[in-house]
Amino acid sequence: MTVIAVDRDPVALTLTIVAEFDARAERVWQVWADPRQLERWWGPPTYPATVVDHDLTAGGRVTYYMTGPDGEKLHGWWQIISVDPPRSLEFEDGCGPPNEELPTYSVGVRLIETPEKTTMTLTCRFASIADMEQLLATGKEEGMRLAVGQIDGILATAIGS
Repeated sequence: MTVIAVDRDPVALTLTIVAEFDARAERVWQVWADPRQLERWWGPPTYPATVVDHDLTAGGRVTYYMTGPDGEKLHGWWQIISVDPPRSLEFEDGCGPPNEELPTYSVGVRLIETPEKTTMTLTCRFASIADMEQLLATGKEEGMRLAVGQIDGILATAIGS
């Protein structure tokens, strides 16, 4: 199933991606909580991620880099705001160590489980329309859609595989 909706809302300054998975919320949560699983999907297929630090607790930090097809490394970080396993996660997302040219934005992750599936909603909130347009111009929407599209394959494998 994976990505079922993408919504850009310039009035609310949000980009929302909704995905559905044939798995329980606890299992979907592991693609965030386990750095090795996170590496398998955070970033589009042509920009695989390497997680350097992974402290998924309120006040913690996750640092990573994505390696492009030409070997270029794009560094990024999350500053964790709140965590409520296996239901929600909120973090500030930034580029570089830091990159003053690109703005940061907040990401809210919500997992809602039903008997048949788990729905994951990622909501990116931008500080201004200029920030939103600048980040979307870098391919953020398509990159996130492609990244989230890789989760089904991870969920189909056993944890630790």
